[in-house]
Amino acid sequence: MQSVVVYGRMLTRALLSPATTQDLRVKRKRELCLVSTAQGFSKDFNNSIHKKGLFGDDAYFIAGYKNVDVLGVADGVGGWRDYGVDPSLFSSSLMKTCERLVKAGRFKPMLPIGLISASYYELLESKGPIVGSSTACVLILDRPSRTLYSANLGDSGFMVVRKGEIVHRSEEQQHYFNTPFQLSLASPREDGLVLSDSPEAAGFMSFLVEEGDLIVTATDGLFDNLSESMILKELSKLRDHKKENIERTAQNLAEQAQELAFDPEYMSPFATEAQNAGIDVKGGKPDDITVLLSVVALYAD
Repeated sequence: MQSVVVYGRMLTRALLSPATTQDLRVKRKRELCLVSTAQGFSKDFNNSIHKKGLFGDDAYFIAGYKNVDVLGVADGVGGWRDYGVDPSLFSSSLMKTCERLVKAGRFKPMLPIGLISASYYELLESKGPIVGSSTACVLILDRPSRTLYSANLGDSGFMVVRKGEIVHRSEEQQHYFNTPFQLSLASPREDGLVLSDSPEAAGFMSFLVEEGDLIVTATDGLFDNLSESMILKELSKLRDHKKENIERTAQNLAEQAQELAFDPEYMSPFATEAQNAGIDVKGGKPDDITVLLSVVALYAD
């Protein structure tokens, strides 16, 4: 019995020794993290004031908890203006709730759908009911396992670029052309008149990431106006991973999308999809644009 006690004490000392602590620090520094920035524009040129977490009706968040990095975007459905509702209210509330739950540690890294669900149902049960709809896309990086978990509902989404090639991309979810899956909260007056999908309908992906991977998470304002090749071309100009250069690249992507959105002669990805659906249109798609650009980098204290 005494030998067991002595062994236990020796083991405790070993676990608390400086050498072991140093080993843990080395292991921590080998973890991968996300270095992220957000850039974007409102489609309303009169709305030049940028509120934190918002570009027009688009909303986003970037947060972290212990050894986990989390980010997300939500595209507010503009049709709610016909009912006298500000479309940004729902999308921003959804993203703010996600951010708050992350910072409080009230989520599981392997369940990004659970984070969207918890945020949505919290809004549903709030005393001051919020009305509106939005898409939702959330990414969670578990640093120790170097695994990225994603949930995407609707036509926002992400792509992972490695050495100039797209290695992962989320799938767009639509009921029919230009009508994406969406989370909705309606007043009794509009109940049954608006589309409303379950958070659990979101598409789920998980995969390992590598140092140097670039992750573009965005609303459809980017993907409807810039093709994959155009996005890859801009990303190829990022020569290092300094924060200011990441910001500049994200800004360039958003500016290109904004410029082409108002070009009536441009054959945009949106116009191509419209023609595939039997709708004869041409030009870009004026829309709010939100771009989150993340670089997978070695963790540093």
